[in-house]
Amino acid sequence: MRIAITGSIATDHLMTFPGRFAEQFLADKLDKISLSFLVEKLEIRRGGVAANIAFSLGCLGLNPMLVGSVGSDFAEYRRWLDDHGVDTSLVGESAVHQTARFTGTTDADLNQIASFYPGAMNEDVDIDLAMLAGRADLVLIGAGNPAAMRSMTGQCREHGIPFAADTSQQLATVDGDQIRELVGGAAYLFSNEYEASLIEHKTGWSSDELTAQVGVRVTTLAAAGARVDRTGYEPVIVGPVPDVVPADPTGAGDAFRAGFLAAVAWGLSLERAAQLGNLMAVLVLETVGPQDYKLSAAELATRCAKSYGQAAADELAAHVG
Repeated sequence: MRIAITGSIATDHLMTFPGRFAEQFLADKLDKISLSFLVEKLEIRRGGVAANIAFSLGCLGLNPMLVGSVGSDFAEYRRWLDDHGVDTSLVGESAVHQTARFTGTTDADLNQIASFYPGAMNEDVDIDLAMLAGRADLVLIGAGNPAAMRSMTGQCREHGIPFAADTSQQLATVDGDQIRELVGGAAYLFSNEYEASLIEHKTGWSSDELTAQVGVRVTTLAAAGARVDRTGYEPVIVGPVPDVVPADPTGAGDAFRAGFLAAVAWGLSLERAAQLGNLMAVLVLETVGPQDYKLSAAELATRCAKSYGQAAADELAAHVG
C-alpha cells in the first residue's frame, strides 16, 4: 500500500526569553508597542504536520510520498527526509517564497509570542493530484492551506483516490459547509476529542451521522488512548501506553496517524493500528522535537508487549524494522 501525505511542511524556530513579557508592557502605551527581547536560547526543529507524518511512516519502512511546496531553503531538510525513507520527489520548490516557518519566543512564565509565516505553503493550492492516480492507494489530506485542502479533497474524489481527512488545526478557520466538503466520503477521519466535537458542532451532524459520513473514524483520547468507530460495528477502544514520561507534546498526534496508517498498510486489524498509533505517539511525546526520536524495533516490541500483550507485540514485530 502506497501512501501520499499532503499538508504543511515547516520549520519551527523556538526561542527562550529569560525574563517576563508582562514586565515589559506599559498599560498606557499598548497602542504603541515597540519591543525587542534578547533571547538566550534558539532551537530550530523540523516540523509541519505532513512532514512529521511522512517522517514517521518512513521510519516504519513505508516510503511515503510527501506532497507540498517549499522554498529554496529546504535542501537540508529534504536530505533529512530522504535519508529517513521519505519520497520527496513530489515536493515542489517555490521561486519566490521561503518554506513555511513558525517563530515563537517563550518567557519565564511560559507565555509565548509567536508568528507563523505560511510562505510556499500557500502555493499548495496549485498542486495537481492527477499525478497520484495509479500511484497512491491513499492520500492523507493534512492541515495546511485551507483552499489547498479543499482542492486536494475534490481532486481525490475526481480521480477516485481514497483519502483520509485530517483537518486538525485548520478547524478554527473553516465553516460547517467547508468541513462537510473536507470530511464527507473520507476513507478515514482523524481527530482528537475536542476536534471531533467541533466538527459535529459546526456541521450540525450528530456523532453517529459523522461516523456514517466516513469509512473509519479515529479519535485520539490523549491519556485515555484511542477509539475507532465504524457504522454497523462495535467501537474499538484501545487503552493508553503506561508509564509515559512526557517531554514535548508537539507532533505526537502526527506520529499516531503514521502508526495507524502503517498498520493499515500492512493489513493489520484496526485494534493493532490504534495500538501502534499510541506507541508511536508516545515515542514523540517522550522526545523534544517531532522528528528527533529514535525508533528501535526491539524497544517498540517490548513496550507493546507490556501495554497490549505478547500477541500484539509479535504481530507488530513481524513488520516494524
